[in-house]
Amino acid sequence: MGLRVVVIGSTGVFGSRAARRLAHDARFDLVLAGRRRPALEALRDDIGDPCVQVAELDLEREGFSSALAALQPALVIHTAGPFQGQDYRVAEACLSCGSDYIDLADGRTFVTGFHRLDEQARRAGRLLVTGASSVPALSSAAVDALLPRFASIEAIEHTINPGNRTPRGDATVASILGYCGRPFNLWKDGRWQVAHGWMDSRVQSYPFGRRRVGVCDIPDLALFPERYAPVRSVVFRAGLELAPLQWATWCMGVLVRIGIIRDLARHAPALRRMSEWFLRFGSDVGGMTVELRGKALAGQSLHLRWWLSADAGDGPQVPVTPAVVLARHLADGRITAKGAIPCMGLLTLDELVEGFDGFALRTGVEVVSR
Repeated sequence: MGLRVVVIGSTGVFGSRAARRLAHDARFDLVLAGRRRPALEALRDDIGDPCVQVAELDLEREGFSSALAALQPALVIHTAGPFQGQDYRVAEACLSCGSDYIDLADGRTFVTGFHRLDEQARRAGRLLVTGASSVPALSSAAVDALLPRFASIEAIEHTINPGNRTPRGDATVASILGYCGRPFNLWKDGRWQVAHGWMDSRVQSYPFGRRRVGVCDIPDLALFPERYAPVRSVVFRAGLELAPLQWATWCMGVLVRIGIIRDLARHAPALRRMSEWFLRFGSDVGGMTVELRGKALAGQSLHLRWWLSADAGDGPQVPVTPAVVLARHLADGRITAKGAIPCMGLLTLDELVEGFDGFALRTGVEVVSR
């Protein structure tokens, strides 16, 4: 028997991709968990692995902890976002039943508050990992890989811009809309400043072209100033491929900022359906960048950019790769860490890029200026 893994939210955009990558692997005894059995069974049939099991599991229902314990997991991968506004009931249920835990959270408050479970996790001898996704797992791994080329760093700026035809679910859209127009703290020029979601836009260069991006609130904005001190600026921006959708989101952010719209995230299902009217436009090509500016070892100014290009609609594979690689490492006994921690320092950039194998994902590093 392999490591018994329960994937919560396994029929979603990210959960289904994680499930497919863990199936047909003798290291895992895989259980697909979600609220609707017919959808779970359809996914299992499509995966084509007769060893995969399915289980109805709703984290909002009373008795969730007992239902999860009945599945006897050794590892739970929580993909059922959005994580903004969620509590830690899944991680706490894992502690109760003696399971390790990984999530794909990108909610700033969720990830930065996760440390409250650390002492309990250490006493239980369990590993609970939050943010095993594009941020902060991949973004921090990229920074760690570039750091040896610097004597000091002044700024970290990173971006994500998916292709318009890239699949997206309601949870992803709700995550974006949750901070659109909302104020948040940003470490810039050596002090905390207030920014507003989707504002302060600029054009970002990618290997496939240039796209507009605006500031967004993610865990890195709180974690990186401490992890990479004394960096003076940490900024994250995201955007949409199509200019009309980008500007429409900006306009909605303005309406939120001035108080005309109070809760944009609750409109996520409708806005997601509206965005699909434009699917015949744009492409399935997206990307990510992580840029560092500072002083090189020889003392001169240095500006490096790590980039990722996702083709053929494989962009959603990027956020699930850290969780998949981490699960493989746990099954192989390569990770001995315990506690409740954000996914930083557990995986190297080389290990994550190796996890991209088989998908239309390319990465590279370029010198922007010296």
